[in-house]
Amino acid sequence: MSGPGGPGPGGGKLDINRAGVAELEGALSGIGRRRARGIVRKREELKGFNSLDDLLHVKGITTRILELNSQRMTCRRRPSSEESVRVSPGLQGDSKAPVPQVVAEEEDVSGPWEPERSGKGSPGAGPEADGSSGRGVQEPVSSTVCGEQEEEEEEEEEEGSCYSEEGEDGSNVYFYYTIGERWIDYLQRTEDGGLLRHVRPKMKRKSENGLDGRALSPGKKLCKGSEYSRTLGPCMPSPTTTFGDLRNAKAGQARRRRIPSVAPPPELQDWLRTFQRWSGPEKLLALDELIDRCEPSQIKYMMQVIEPQFQRDFISLLPKELALYVLSFLEPRDLLRAAQTCRYWRVLAEDNLLWREKCREEGIEEPLNLRKRRLLSPGFMYSPWKFAFMRQHKIDMNWRSGELKAPKVLKGHDDHVITCLQFCGNRIVSGSDDNTLKVWSAVTGECVQTLVGHTGGVWSSQMRDSIVISGSTDRTLKVWNADTGECVHTLYGHTSTVRCMHLHGNRVVSGSRDATLRLWDIETGQCLHVLMGHVAAVRCVQYDGHKVVSGAYDYTVKVWDPESESCTHTLQGHTNRVYSLQFDGTHIVSGSLDTSIRVWDVESGNCLHTLMGHQSLTSGMELRDNILVSGNADSTVKIWDIKTGQCLQTLQGPSKHQSAVTCLQFSSKFVVTSSDDGTVKLWDLKTGEFVRNLVALESGGSGGVVWRIRASNTKLVCAVGSRNGTEETKLLVLDFDVDLK
Repeated sequence: MSGPGGPGPGGGKLDINRAGVAELEGALSGIGRRRARGIVRKREELKGFNSLDDLLHVKGITTRILELNSQRMTCRRRPSSEESVRVSPGLQGDSKAPVPQVVAEEEDVSGPWEPERSGKGSPGAGPEADGSSGRGVQEPVSSTVCGEQEEEEEEEEEEGSCYSEEGEDGSNVYFYYTIGERWIDYLQRTEDGGLLRHVRPKMKRKSENGLDGRALSPGKKLCKGSEYSRTLGPCMPSPTTTFGDLRNAKAGQARRRRIPSVAPPPELQDWLRTFQRWSGPEKLLALDELIDRCEPSQIKYMMQVIEPQFQRDFISLLPKELALYVLSFLEPRDLLRAAQTCRYWRVLAEDNLLWREKCREEGIEEPLNLRKRRLLSPGFMYSPWKFAFMRQHKIDMNWRSGELKAPKVLKGHDDHVITCLQFCGNRIVSGSDDNTLKVWSAVTGECVQTLVGHTGGVWSSQMRDSIVISGSTDRTLKVWNADTGECVHTLYGHTSTVRCMHLHGNRVVSGSRDATLRLWDIETGQCLHVLMGHVAAVRCVQYDGHKVVSGAYDYTVKVWDPESESCTHTLQGHTNRVYSLQFDGTHIVSGSLDTSIRVWDVESGNCLHTLMGHQSLTSGMELRDNILVSGNADSTVKIWDIKTGQCLQTLQGPSKHQSAVTCLQFSSKFVVTSSDDGTVKLWDLKTGEFVRNLVALESGGSGGVVWRIRASNTKLVCAVGSRNGTEETKLLVLDFDVDLK
């Protein structure tokens, strides 16, 4: 027996002018108990519905719900007053009212989500055919019938399945979908008809009749006659998701914004239904025409509505590993800004491995002694690598623009010239033509040792840890213990001034004005090898533990195998004395009084590039990672790429040195240069721009000179004085370190 709203002239559709609360609730999708009661109330208020559109006057009924159930409902005629009285008991929640037959009409439903039907096409085989619903009376079904239906279903190709379930208060309906044997997600239909998309199916409570309402296992189909299948609402095709659904879903619990105090035009629903019937291209054409007819204020309103829907926090949606990979492409400055976006982004931006890579890109190898991670705030661990990066950034800023504190002044050597300078850790060693070397503390500025023993001026030195080696005009080398001031060895052999040397490991190579080079073991004090071949004074030398490279006043550069004491290459090309050398194991760079700089291949001995641009003697050079910085007596400094032979930058301009460049050092960001004009200047390595003066002697220009400079990451040591007594000989120590707090 069908109920009052059951099949009749409408062809199996539910008559909204006759159906009771239970009938509406059981037969229609998205209609819970609350909305069903609202429909009955509105029907009594209007004395019956004239059309299906009248349902839009019911609170919670949207055009989406109307479209979803349009094939299930009909509005045949206004019910009489007697009929209204007859169905009114449904308003009291009659849960035993029969459920209308709706399966016959479902045959016309189109879309990807097809309802499951009996293979025999019987109208009574569907979930509602026996008059049951999710809240109706449950009737026993034989297991034989269920088994036959399951066998028939296994022969069908499963395109997809869905089912819905409402909340206990009738306010929410959940639609679960499966495609290709996999669960994807589910949509929660809110009271006002919007959709909330959820990533994982929600565990639902048991229904009123005691059956478990949990989600089905992936790929499982419902047995059409089982009790479980009859607890579910009718399976309807999934509607196409509209922008309104996305807008409501993104808003979460917040209500969608409406235009206040404006009554909908009576033709609005007809206009919208006409729009929905059009094809995709027709809709685009209509929108294009509509936009052309809008005022700027209306276009602005559309932008305010549309734009926020396409702003997504994709980082929070990605797995942590992928999110960190994306963030690894950000510059540190941008990474710090990203940390201020939200709490989760801050957690990601504090990742220790992420900052370790940033530190390695900047050449920071160790996060000091911060082995343990500090608790930054509840829930956040401060990264030691980030701390090291931030510390280095502050140090760089101190070099670039920090306040220049008064330097430590280390006075010694009276009025003599400081000829050589070494700086390692917190120990400074200065050599002078007063025949002595002095060991200083870079922290306190005190002279901790004076190394006395040479009988001539000291003109070259090297240092490693507490070992100091010095060369003098007295033709000897001495090995010193800087901690005790003791002379460990005196190395005899050269017959003239020891003008240059280079230390590698426990071996040191010395070059002399006697035109020879000697290889020494500083542990035993023995001379291991003598290299002879130059015909003039040896002015510069480099040693990498395997090969020795020397430059001399005979215009040549020689490459030596110290073990066989043989010269493997004589590099000819300079037309004047060679004063400076750099050697990285592959390339040799030589600077000469002929104004040129030459780049050589150490294996073949070929000249790869001749770097032209300076106008005088190249007195000092430094080479690191194929970048060469050269200082010249023409008062300029140039930055070169030795791979291409190209001059990248020339450090000049209004703030350039006014006299010969005496010494230079460079790091990954800065170049520090000193000059006979009494200044020490800081330059930007990448741009070649002048940053500022670090030292400017008052006697500069009238005799004050900066002879030598040595720099570490946080300190700069300058050897200053004069040749005419206008500036006292001393060392200046500038500190750019930051407090560790």
